[in-house]
Amino acid sequence: MHLRPWVVWATGVAAYTIAVLHRSSIGVAGLDAQERFGVGAGALAVFAVLQLLVYAVLQIPIGLLLDRFGSMRLVVAGGLLMVAGQTLMAFTDGMGGAITARVLVGAGDAMTFVSVLRLVPHWFPARQVPVMSQITGIMGQAGQILAAVPLAAVLAGPGWSAGFLGAAAVGVLVTIVVVAALRDTPESRINNGDSMSWSRLGTDLGSSWRHPGTRLGLWAHFTTQFTGTVFALMWGVPFLVAGEGLSRETAGVLLTVFVVTGMAAGPILGLLTQRHPLRRSWMVLGIVGINMTAWAAVIAWPGRAPLWLLVVLVVALGLGGPASMIGFDFARTFNPPSRLGTATGVVNVGGFTASLVTIQLIGLILDYRTGGGNDYHIDDFRIAMSVQFVVAAAGVVGILRTRRLTRRHVAAESAGLAFPLEVKAP
Repeated sequence: MHLRPWVVWATGVAAYTIAVLHRSSIGVAGLDAQERFGVGAGALAVFAVLQLLVYAVLQIPIGLLLDRFGSMRLVVAGGLLMVAGQTLMAFTDGMGGAITARVLVGAGDAMTFVSVLRLVPHWFPARQVPVMSQITGIMGQAGQILAAVPLAAVLAGPGWSAGFLGAAAVGVLVTIVVVAALRDTPESRINNGDSMSWSRLGTDLGSSWRHPGTRLGLWAHFTTQFTGTVFALMWGVPFLVAGEGLSRETAGVLLTVFVVTGMAAGPILGLLTQRHPLRRSWMVLGIVGINMTAWAAVIAWPGRAPLWLLVVLVVALGLGGPASMIGFDFARTFNPPSRLGTATGVVNVGGFTASLVTIQLIGLILDYRTGGGNDYHIDDFRIAMSVQFVVAAAGVVGILRTRRLTRRHVAAESAGLAFPLEVKAP
């Protein structure tokens, strides 16, 4: 067993884990932030929406930069941006500085995951890539635990500045490790590809987008990732506490079940993707169906849903994150290595765009129902959460359309070959 691929992978996973810590830090510090900046819950929600917006907008430019400069440079740049953002957050006492800090964290976070994910096909055999990609995503979620336990403890003890400076210090340490240990490919330390002109960058982006397999990956990511992200990042706790009448402690346990479900399901979906590449789109559609069925059961339940049904809901939503990784597998399958970063960036736009839109729509509907207040009733959440069916339906239409186009494209590529390219079929 060669240790070098595992050292490189572990280094990348460590960088992604700390990025998730930085991403999750403001959620853990939410009540402290309201007191420090003197703002209400509505203004605080700007942090989550802003971070998603920055993340989504930067995905394609970062994908292009990734193809040009390689993973190591972008992971280092992303790490330094997040360190700068957390350091600024430690000392600022105004909303302007806090928003700037979250923009820096969002930009650095956007650079990290796609860069780490690109390492996998360079360092591991193709048959292992689906499983290793799933494990990469799963291991990174340990950053949520780092935010929820040690960071929360520091915030409750030494306080705000110590907590965010501590997170920044950990980021500096991991960035140093990345410089020392990360390698883009087995052949070289740093990607030194051909110099790219703007026209070449545009050509790569256009080629990635025109291939229907890339767009299939985008719609798969769009449809599977959004509902779990909306639940975990913004509306899950308000729905469970204000809508369903649970205590904050019980809501926290359900969010833990959500994370654990994703960690358990990831390797299983990775193995299924590896063994049944011709059934990937059916896996995606099946999990979308499970998600929407669970939401339909909770929304249709007369009165507040029983706890067992809410457990079913969070387990169903926990499948969405691992399922969204199948979108990246489509990008890997249908694009050459030279533009894999670009294609991965295109796919990653999908889920975060859907999440951003859904978070905003739910907020607008709740504001309309309550007149801008926070006196929520379960019926308010039933109507607001139902907007997810519209977003999911749009995603399913996108999947079915691009799957049909992808199959035609693969059939055309296979024409005249002795061995048809059916292994690429979605």
